[in-house]
Amino acid sequence: MKTLINLDTWIRKDHFTFFNQFEEPFFGATVTIDCTQAYQKAKQKNASFFLYYLYRALQATNEIENFRYRIVQGEVYLFDQVHASTTVNRNNGTFGFAYLNYEPQENQFYQSAKSILDEAKSTQGLIPSSEGQNVIHCSAIPWLNFTSLSHARSFSIPDSCPKISFGKMTEENGKKTMPVSIHVHHGLADGYHVGLWVEKFQSLMY
Repeated sequence: MKTLINLDTWIRKDHFTFFNQFEEPFFGATVTIDCTQAYQKAKQKNASFFLYYLYRALQATNEIENFRYRIVQGEVYLFDQVHASTTVNRNNGTFGFAYLNYEPQENQFYQSAKSILDEAKSTQGLIPSSEGQNVIHCSAIPWLNFTSLSHARSFSIPDSCPKISFGKMTEENGKKTMPVSIHVHHGLADGYHVGLWVEKFQSLMY
Protein backbone atom coordinates (compact mmCIF):
# COMPACT_ATOMS: atom_id res chain seq x y z
CA MET A 1 0.00 0.00 0.00
CA LYS A 2 1.13 3.54 -0.69
CA THR A 3 -0.17 7.05 -0.03
CA LEU A 4 0.10 9.89 -2.53
CA ILE A 5 1.82 12.96 -1.07
CA ASN A 6 0.21 16.33 -1.76
CA LEU A 7 3.22 18.33 -2.93
CA ASP A 8 1.46 21.66 -2.36
CA THR A 9 1.25 21.03 1.39
CA TRP A 10 4.33 18.82 1.79
CA ILE A 11 7.03 20.27 4.03
CA ARG A 12 9.65 19.06 1.53
CA LYS A 13 8.03 20.63 -1.53
CA ASP A 14 10.87 23.10 -2.18
CA HIS A 15 13.58 20.50 -1.51
CA PHE A 16 11.93 18.00 -3.83
CA THR A 17 11.39 20.54 -6.61
CA PHE A 18 15.00 21.70 -6.39
CA PHE A 19 16.84 18.37 -6.21
CA ASN A 20 14.53 16.45 -8.53
CA GLN A 21 15.85 18.56 -11.43
CA PHE A 22 19.39 17.24 -10.93
CA GLU A 23 20.94 14.70 -13.30
CA GLU A 24 22.34 13.04 -10.17
CA PRO A 25 20.03 13.76 -7.22
CA PHE A 26 21.56 11.09 -4.98
CA PHE A 27 24.03 11.83 -2.20
CA GLY A 28 25.71 9.40 0.13
CA ALA A 29 27.79 8.85 3.23
CA THR A 30 29.86 6.00 4.61
CA VAL A 31 29.82 5.23 8.33
CA THR A 32 31.43 2.66 10.60
CA ILE A 33 29.06 0.38 12.50
CA ASP A 34 29.98 -1.51 15.66
CA CYS A 35 28.87 -5.08 14.99
CA THR A 36 30.64 -6.87 17.87
CA GLN A 37 27.46 -7.88 19.67
CA ALA A 38 25.46 -8.41 16.50
CA TYR A 39 28.00 -10.90 15.16
CA GLN A 40 27.99 -12.83 18.45
CA LYS A 41 24.19 -12.92 18.58
CA ALA A 42 23.97 -14.09 14.98
CA LYS A 43 26.33 -16.98 15.73
CA GLN A 44 24.37 -17.85 18.88
CA LYS A 45 21.22 -18.07 16.74
CA ASN A 46 23.13 -20.06 14.11
CA ALA A 47 21.97 -17.39 11.66
CA SER A 48 23.71 -15.97 8.62
CA PHE A 49 25.41 -12.71 9.67
CA PHE A 50 24.45 -11.23 6.29
CA LEU A 51 20.75 -11.93 6.87
CA TYR A 52 21.07 -10.81 10.49
CA TYR A 53 22.27 -7.33 9.59
CA LEU A 54 20.12 -7.11 6.46
CA TYR A 55 17.01 -7.72 8.55
CA ARG A 56 18.02 -4.92 10.90
CA ALA A 57 18.70 -2.62 7.97
CA LEU A 58 15.14 -3.30 6.80
CA GLN A 59 13.83 -2.65 10.30
CA ALA A 60 15.59 0.71 10.38
CA THR A 61 14.39 1.57 6.88
CA ASN A 62 10.77 0.83 7.72
CA GLU A 63 10.94 2.98 10.85
CA ILE A 64 12.35 6.08 9.09
CA GLU A 65 9.55 7.68 7.06
CA ASN A 66 11.82 9.45 4.57
CA PHE A 67 13.35 6.11 3.58
CA ARG A 68 9.90 4.97 2.47
CA TYR A 69 9.23 7.85 0.07
CA ARG A 70 9.42 6.99 -3.64
CA ILE A 71 8.93 8.91 -6.86
CA VAL A 72 6.51 7.13 -9.18
CA GLN A 73 5.77 8.75 -12.55
CA GLY A 74 6.68 12.15 -11.18
CA GLU A 75 4.54 11.86 -8.05
CA VAL A 76 5.81 11.24 -4.52
CA TYR A 77 4.33 8.34 -2.57
CA LEU A 78 4.84 7.09 0.96
CA PHE A 79 4.90 3.28 1.05
CA ASP A 80 3.58 1.49 4.11
CA GLN A 81 6.38 -1.05 3.93
CA VAL A 82 9.56 -1.57 1.96
CA HIS A 83 11.57 -4.69 1.19
CA ALA A 84 15.07 -5.59 -0.02
CA SER A 85 16.43 -5.97 -3.52
CA THR A 86 19.87 -7.39 -2.86
CA THR A 87 22.89 -8.77 -4.65
CA VAL A 88 23.79 -12.40 -3.99
CA ASN A 89 27.42 -13.48 -4.22
CA ARG A 90 28.14 -16.78 -5.94
CA ASN A 91 31.06 -19.16 -5.52
CA ASN A 92 32.17 -18.61 -9.12
CA GLY A 93 32.85 -14.91 -8.53
CA THR A 94 29.65 -13.59 -10.13
CA PHE A 95 26.52 -12.31 -8.46
CA GLY A 96 22.78 -12.42 -8.95
CA PHE A 97 19.83 -10.43 -7.68
CA ALA A 98 17.18 -11.49 -5.17
CA TYR A 99 14.03 -9.91 -3.79
CA LEU A 100 13.49 -10.46 -0.06
CA ASN A 101 10.24 -9.53 1.62
CA TYR A 102 10.44 -7.80 4.97
CA GLU A 103 8.68 -9.89 7.60
CA PRO A 104 7.68 -8.64 11.07
CA GLN A 105 8.87 -11.97 12.50
CA GLU A 106 12.65 -12.36 12.23
CA ASN A 107 12.64 -16.16 12.01
CA GLN A 108 10.08 -16.03 9.22
CA PHE A 109 12.33 -13.60 7.33
CA TYR A 110 15.30 -15.97 7.67
CA GLN A 111 13.31 -18.98 6.52
CA SER A 112 11.95 -17.24 3.46
CA ALA A 113 15.21 -15.47 2.58
CA LYS A 114 17.38 -18.59 2.83
CA SER A 115 15.49 -20.48 0.12
CA ILE A 116 15.49 -17.44 -2.18
CA LEU A 117 19.23 -16.86 -1.71
CA ASP A 118 19.99 -20.55 -2.27
CA GLU A 119 18.11 -20.40 -5.57
CA ALA A 120 19.96 -17.26 -6.69
CA LYS A 121 23.31 -18.85 -5.83
CA SER A 122 22.55 -22.03 -7.80
CA THR A 123 21.54 -20.30 -11.04
CA GLN A 124 23.41 -18.34 -13.69
CA GLY A 125 22.90 -14.86 -15.03
CA LEU A 126 20.99 -12.06 -13.35
CA ILE A 127 17.66 -12.97 -11.83
CA PRO A 128 15.37 -9.95 -12.14
CA SER A 129 14.31 -8.49 -8.84
CA SER A 130 10.87 -7.11 -8.10
CA GLU A 131 9.80 -4.36 -10.46
CA GLY A 132 8.20 -2.51 -7.55
CA GLN A 133 9.51 0.76 -6.17
CA ASN A 134 9.07 -0.24 -2.52
CA VAL A 135 12.57 -1.64 -2.07
CA ILE A 136 15.98 -0.61 -0.88
CA HIS A 137 18.86 -1.66 -3.12
CA CYS A 138 21.34 -3.59 -1.01
CA SER A 139 24.75 -5.06 -1.71
CA ALA A 140 27.42 -6.79 0.33
CA ILE A 141 31.09 -6.21 -0.48
CA PRO A 142 32.73 -8.38 2.21
CA TRP A 143 36.18 -8.14 0.62
CA LEU A 144 36.60 -4.38 1.09
CA ASN A 145 36.89 -2.24 4.20
CA PHE A 146 35.87 0.79 2.15
CA THR A 147 35.66 4.40 3.29
CA SER A 148 33.54 5.62 0.38
CA LEU A 149 31.48 4.09 -2.40
CA SER A 150 29.81 5.05 -5.68
CA HIS A 151 27.11 3.26 -7.66
CA ALA A 152 26.55 2.41 -11.31
CA ARG A 153 23.43 4.27 -12.42
CA SER A 154 21.47 4.85 -15.61
CA PHE A 155 20.31 8.47 -15.57
CA SER A 156 17.67 7.68 -18.21
CA ILE A 157 15.86 5.33 -15.81
CA PRO A 158 13.95 7.07 -12.98
CA ASP A 159 15.20 5.88 -9.60
CA SER A 160 14.52 7.01 -6.06
CA CYS A 161 15.29 3.88 -4.00
CA PRO A 162 17.87 4.18 -1.21
CA LYS A 163 21.05 2.19 -1.80
CA ILE A 164 22.78 0.57 1.17
CA SER A 165 26.06 -1.33 0.90
CA PHE A 166 27.84 -3.32 3.58
CA GLY A 167 31.60 -3.85 3.60
CA LYS A 168 34.18 -6.09 5.21
CA MET A 169 33.97 -6.76 8.92
CA THR A 170 37.29 -6.14 10.66
CA GLU A 171 38.39 -6.61 14.26
CA GLU A 172 40.72 -4.54 16.43
CA ASN A 173 41.22 -5.00 20.17
CA GLY A 174 38.20 -7.29 20.32
CA LYS A 175 35.86 -4.80 18.61
CA LYS A 176 34.30 -5.78 15.29
CA THR A 177 33.32 -3.01 12.89
CA MET A 178 31.87 -2.82 9.39
CA PRO A 179 31.60 0.06 6.90
CA VAL A 180 28.10 0.87 5.66
CA SER A 181 27.37 3.17 2.73
CA ILE A 182 23.98 4.88 2.47
CA HIS A 183 22.86 6.74 -0.67
CA VAL A 184 19.48 8.50 -0.87
CA HIS A 185 17.58 10.79 -3.25
CA HIS A 186 18.12 14.31 -1.90
CA GLY A 187 14.63 15.36 -2.93
CA LEU A 188 13.25 12.81 -0.45
CA ALA A 189 15.78 12.83 2.37
CA ASP A 190 18.60 14.90 3.84
CA GLY A 191 21.66 14.23 5.97
CA TYR A 192 19.43 14.49 9.04
CA HIS A 193 17.39 11.49 7.89
CA VAL A 194 20.49 9.49 7.01
CA GLY A 195 21.67 10.23 10.54
CA LEU A 196 18.38 8.92 11.95
CA TRP A 197 18.76 5.74 9.89
CA VAL A 198 22.34 5.17 11.05
CA GLU A 199 21.39 5.78 14.69
CA LYS A 200 18.50 3.32 14.46
CA PHE A 201 20.50 0.67 12.61
CA GLN A 202 23.35 0.89 15.12
CA SER A 203 20.93 0.52 18.04
CA LEU A 204 19.52 -2.64 16.45
CA MET A 205 23.05 -4.04 16.09
CA TYR A 206 23.68 -3.90 19.86
